[in-house]
Amino acid sequence: MSNVIRIHSENPQQRLIRQVVGVLDKGDVIAYPTDSGYALGCILGNKSAMEKIRDIRKLSKRHHFTLMMKDLSHVGEYAKFNNSAFRLMKKILPGAYTFILEGAKEVPNRLLHEKRKTIGIRISNHPIVRAILYELTEPMMSVSLVIKGYEFYNYNDVQAVLNSSVALVIDAGHCPPEPTTVIDLSGDEILILRKGAGSLDLIN
Repeated sequence: MSNVIRIHSENPQQRLIRQVVGVLDKGDVIAYPTDSGYALGCILGNKSAMEKIRDIRKLSKRHHFTLMMKDLSHVGEYAKFNNSAFRLMKKILPGAYTFILEGAKEVPNRLLHEKRKTIGIRISNHPIVRAILYELTEPMMSVSLVIKGYEFYNYNDVQAVLNSSVALVIDAGHCPPEPTTVIDLSGDEILILRKGAGSLDLIN
């Protein structure tokens, strides 16, 4: 079975956050709670860990991985966007949104959508996610934990389905499995690809 670390959902214990980052630094995959359900994460650019996530989720090469970032300060290193796109992201983040943006030239192809060369960007408002990213000091590669026929409300649900497929599962109590709202800003228009946990009220 995967190891479980119990972390306070509002005031994450720093020593436990360091343990999580240690697991990531070793190249392993974690299952962790966000403000829109559980997600699978690994260190940026770790090819074998990314393939493990693809295998768990049965993902094609066309599925977007998401860069889970602590804030918008370094988003320009990974994606291209215009001023209006940046203003929108700044207005509604952090929150339960995934933005699809054109990938920057320096980003390796394996991190991008195979055909469109786009990448997902996410800045979560969950205290545990933010604590991990501040300790990690770089984005984390991530996808939502969605497996047909299962819903993941807590670490028991995750552990029962994934068994030992991931090195670590974070227990932070109840975690409603509603996915992010997905907004495509890679073209000239704002496209809502999926309505999820993030409100559309601030998008205009």
